[in-house]
Amino acid sequence: MKASSKSRLRLKHWLAMLVISVSLPLSASEKNQMLPSGELLTMARAINIAHHNDPWLSGNALRQQSLDSQSIASATLPDPMVSVGLANLPVDGFDFNQEGMTQFKVGIAQRFPRGDSLALQQKRLATQSSQHPLLGENRKARVAVTVAQLWLEAFRAQKSIELIENDRELFEHLVDVVQLSYSSALGRTRQQDLVRAQLELTRLEDRLTLLHQQQEAALSRLREWLGPELSANSVTWGHSNFTLPDVLPTIELKYPALFEDQSTFQPQRFMPYLKAHPAIKSLDQKINASSLGIELAKQKYKPQWGVNASYGYRGDDPMGNSRADFFSVGVTFDLPIFTSNRQDKMVQSAIADTEAVKTEKWLALRKMLATLETDSARLARLDQRLYLYHSRLLQEMHEQAEASLTAYTNDDGDFSEVVRARIAELNARIDVLKIEIDRLKTVVNLNYFFTQNPSQTDNNSAGETL
Repeated sequence: MKASSKSRLRLKHWLAMLVISVSLPLSASEKNQMLPSGELLTMARAINIAHHNDPWLSGNALRQQSLDSQSIASATLPDPMVSVGLANLPVDGFDFNQEGMTQFKVGIAQRFPRGDSLALQQKRLATQSSQHPLLGENRKARVAVTVAQLWLEAFRAQKSIELIENDRELFEHLVDVVQLSYSSALGRTRQQDLVRAQLELTRLEDRLTLLHQQQEAALSRLREWLGPELSANSVTWGHSNFTLPDVLPTIELKYPALFEDQSTFQPQRFMPYLKAHPAIKSLDQKINASSLGIELAKQKYKPQWGVNASYGYRGDDPMGNSRADFFSVGVTFDLPIFTSNRQDKMVQSAIADTEAVKTEKWLALRKMLATLETDSARLARLDQRLYLYHSRLLQEMHEQAEASLTAYTNDDGDFSEVVRARIAELNARIDVLKIEIDRLKTVVNLNYFFTQNPSQTDNNSAGETL
């Protein structure tokens, strides 16, 4: 009986040492050995590749070139019209010298646009062209957010897999130990303890499968942004040749003072930064272009002028006497006097378009402010949760796991309680990782709104009255 008691105590002691040793964190070198070998892709490099390989930016540059060319072309006068013809040729004999009115005419006519239409059209197209660099900056900021989010999601899955892989080894040994204890009839090990240990190991396998699926999905979406350069560098996207860093990057919040000591959200603190944002500045340029459209429509009230000149050559009369040639010159213009259904309506249409763009800017600002308020509140709550986990919860979870293990080794606890405590500790570590990733995602989202410093931008833009 005493020998059986000593064997049981040795088995309990072995179980305790096994649980403690397996649950200890791995060293950096051991972690690196677990990672698959391959090319390291940092978040900064992923963003740079995405910017370099974004076809939208190439198309945006081509659209800007198109508008620049149109701007130059629009400032040019219309091509002159040349006319060549025979006038007053007698049909009874088609003799050029028969009648004095018969002449060979060469004329030229030039039309001039109304008022300042050329200059206004050129300025309008140039203003539309100036939108595209701003749109490009906004696109880069958006791409950086998207790629960073996908990168962080892939990193979260990778680290979660590492955490579960560490504890899977623990549960595999637990199954072996419980099976040994049950088969040798030592201690109070029951069949349900063996089933519970095997069940938790199977659930870990299922969680690993789900996390691998999430990681592959994130990498697949990331490939959409990084595709072209990969084939050029012969990089194979897969778990064997592709690795992420083992440590989260440091992402600092821009202008953190704006988010301090805010009992309530104060939009006026953020408005200067939002008005300097490329997305809003591009709408300012759109408003300027639309305002020029109003001035362009007003030019329709002015007459359109034209000049023409012609030279008429006449042949000799039937007696052989020379006839004088003719030269003609004239001016043409139209009379825009019926303006109620044409010019007035065109001006009203241009004004309505401008006001619609101003509304578009206001809606964009309102949406940005709402997103800022949501993300700033989310960041504050994530910081609170992170502090709670690091200051108390992780330690308490670890102490609970140790206490349940101690109780079990002293024949004063239940095996299922040991398993529940270890699962809770694993879940707590995974929760901390998720909170850290969610916090970095929120910081990335917030930094998007501070792409430009308002002190470095021109505040004299249309729409400042909104």
